[in-house]
Amino acid sequence: MPEIVANSVLPALRLPITLRTADGLTLVGELAKPLDRPPIASIVCVHPLPTAAGMMDSHVLRKMAWRLPALAHMAIVRFNTRGTTSAAGTSQGVFDEGEAEGLDLAAALQFVQQADLPQPWVLGWSFGTDVILKHALQSRTEQGIQGAILLSPPLRFSKESDLDNWADSALPLVALVPELDDYLQPPEARERFARVPQARVVGVPGAKHLWVGEKSVSAVLNLIVASVAPQLAPLPRAWDGPMERWSDLTQTKS
Repeated sequence: MPEIVANSVLPALRLPITLRTADGLTLVGELAKPLDRPPIASIVCVHPLPTAAGMMDSHVLRKMAWRLPALAHMAIVRFNTRGTTSAAGTSQGVFDEGEAEGLDLAAALQFVQQADLPQPWVLGWSFGTDVILKHALQSRTEQGIQGAILLSPPLRFSKESDLDNWADSALPLVALVPELDDYLQPPEARERFARVPQARVVGVPGAKHLWVGEKSVSAVLNLIVASVAPQLAPLPRAWDGPMERWSDLTQTKS
């Protein structure tokens, strides 16, 4: 079987979506879900800092959408927060340092509910982790989120009171922390998250804040699946079926 590599794109139903925020903005996004069966779970992704080139196509999130619908039977929702641009387009509004972005996350969770997508988890990367820590619980009762996964959490915009709110929620909170992170490494992360009894901090050897390289990507995708659907971890490294290879210039099938 052909090996799954960095630019492998596995089959999925990929649909552009439009989100509407409570303050009247239009956000662009994408839903990717399995082709041949209903999804068993859903993940709503919040991207890294848009003022540092973060967007819905930031590579780990894009590879989640490329692989997890086929390999883990999951629906992946990605979107550009306010004022952010990607190949899918530009979301209305302006960057608000993690405050009004809570309305963007709420709009994405409302979409998940309206689309009847099951078992929603929220996942943030870097800046996206602060948006989740600050705002995801505000939609918890209505939207029924199952837990949160934090990639490279810097704990820059969130406060201790936000962590205390997660402690009170008792919802699963999984922090995937690169060993060589530029902002928060595993020992300090364990200290900071100690105030959340149910939090699980997983140090990832050799990884850096941006999760560059297929080894780091494979590690983090396996940890994501192990948190949401442990029966499907670890993910296979090969695919016996149609597979495309993505490049920014052309897209080829194999």
